[in-house]
Amino acid sequence: MKPFRRTRTGYTAVFEPQEAGILGELAGQVASLLQAHDENVGDPALARLLPDAYPGDAEASAEFRRFTTDGLVERKVQNAMVVLQTVGEATSAATATRVLLTADEAQAWLRTITDIRLSLATRLGISNEDDDSHDRGPHADGDDADSPDAGIVDVYDWLAFVQDSLVRALDR
Repeated sequence: MKPFRRTRTGYTAVFEPQEAGILGELAGQVASLLQAHDENVGDPALARLLPDAYPGDAEASAEFRRFTTDGLVERKVQNAMVVLQTVGEATSAATATRVLLTADEAQAWLRTITDIRLSLATRLGISNEDDDSHDRGPHADGDDADSPDAGIVDVYDWLAFVQDSLVRALDR
């Protein structure tokens, strides 16, 4: 991937087809997880995407969730769909392809990448993003090529690069 940069018409980056495919697949998975939130109540990744508003008060959290979950899920799914739509051409291209985002699409990308990274972090056992050691649990050492989670850790770290690249372009 060539990092995002600001242009007169928005924000652009160049993605290899495989990179675009991974991003699209993960955005689709997050959207599916969220759309089926009623069936995935016990999923830790879903709990991280839709956290309790009042962790110490189950009744207040349930009441808050009753009024806000559907709208939050709808917005998160819409953001994921923006990623899918804007990366769509690049996923089927034979070569690296430029992806152009409007300001609104860039915001949707940032939100969706955050949701994807939260989901992956939950699966990897990463509990604290501020911890430089990335408490990734017993089998999530990205430096260990034999680790079953090594590829997921690489994707998690790559998504941080994509997100940082977009944030830097937005700040310019």
